[in-house]
Amino acid sequence: MSELDGFWNVERTGGVLPPMVGVRKRIAATSGVTTVGPVRAGFDVVGHELRYRAPFVGFVDVLTPAGDSWSGRALFAGREYGRFRLTPIEEGQMSSLHDQLVKHIDEAISMEEGVKRLLDGMISTTDDAAVLALLEQHKVETEQQSQRLRRRLEAHGGTPSLVREATGIIGALAKLPLDLVRGEKAGRNARDGYATEHMEIAAYQLLERIAVRAGDEETAEVARQNRAEEEAMARGLEEHWDLFAEMSLREEGVPV
Repeated sequence: MSELDGFWNVERTGGVLPPMVGVRKRIAATSGVTTVGPVRAGFDVVGHELRYRAPFVGFVDVLTPAGDSWSGRALFAGREYGRFRLTPIEEGQMSSLHDQLVKHIDEAISMEEGVKRLLDGMISTTDDAAVLALLEQHKVETEQQSQRLRRRLEAHGGTPSLVREATGIIGALAKLPLDLVRGEKAGRNARDGYATEHMEIAAYQLLERIAVRAGDEETAEVARQNRAEEEAMARGLEEHWDLFAEMSLREEGVPV
């Protein structure tokens, strides 16, 4: 077993290298791979040098032992353009990070399934044409969001667990549409929908960052895309607060 064998986190220490959040190296004997999101760059290990293969021929990482870590010089055509540090990632840590990513993807799917039910309640209690168009468009978006997440979960070998323990984001979401049980109320459903949008935004902020740390740029991009749609929906609801206030008052028999 080579002293370089294992999983390594890459941290930029100087030069023109970009920020290296989520960059990983896996080395086994005489070969390895650097992972940057969806990009994988293979290399051969020659002594303490990592010599990259096509299409990255000419790039070489030169490593020097530094205690439990390694300091590295990034070269192209023999000229240094950056420095970095390799720190070991225990196999158990990699597994734990992957498990957490899968858990958050799964929870996001469950979240979107709950949002579909809330949107159905809002649609059934709204007769304003502009609001109906907004809600129906977002219902389509919600289904697309769920499908994107399902594809990412499948890429990690998982399947959705649509019945989850009511904790965290799922538990909080489950407590929101209480008016659907008490008798549908348009104004209150709008309030719950607006709050839900912001909980979704927060969930996708978290999912994006966990995906980046796990080196999964595809899931991070799905989180960004889904979050952008949630932010647009929240802005759309904001434009109708006067209408929602009137609905709420009329439901309580208050003249407006």
